[in-house]
Amino acid sequence: MKAAKISELKKELAKLDHDELFDVCVRLAKFKVESKELLTYLLMKSDNEIGYADELCDEIDASFNALSVSGAGVNASGRIHKKTLRKIVRWMDKSLRFSGDKETELQVRIHFCRQINEKRIRFGGCRVSANLYATQLKKIDKAIEKVHPDLQYDYNQQLSSVTTAAYR
Repeated sequence: MKAAKISELKKELAKLDHDELFDVCVRLAKFKVESKELLTYLLMKSDNEIGYADELCDEIDASFNALSVSGAGVNASGRIHKKTLRKIVRWMDKSLRFSGDKETELQVRIHFCRQINEKRIRFGGCRVSANLYATQLKKIDKAIEKVHPDLQYDYNQQLSSVTTAAYR
């Protein structure tokens, strides 16, 4: 079956009454975990964007702390395995896609880069992990351009502190 276009889906959803729309949403949430996560964000977390960003930052902290405590994902020289780092970034990207708010994106991505610096994670000869970190910096830079000019200065200061710490 070929999926319909968004405009067609909007027209069909507009025709449904409240109960039918409720049933469609519940049924949609049953099929995929990501749909359930998006529905959770839309219904319970979208009204408090700052709290959502803080929650994501706490999850990132927990992921990095789990690495430090268990040693899983970190080798003897303190380098993090690219697989573990990718897993954190995939989760972060998915969670940020739910929000779509650039300020939330900036706060979470800067926090992620700050955690890498605070945990003194070294990439060594792993070009993949170094590129992954550089990609996060590029995404931060792009998102800064899309926020209000008053906020751009603050976020540029945070970005410069993260980039200078990374290259010490």
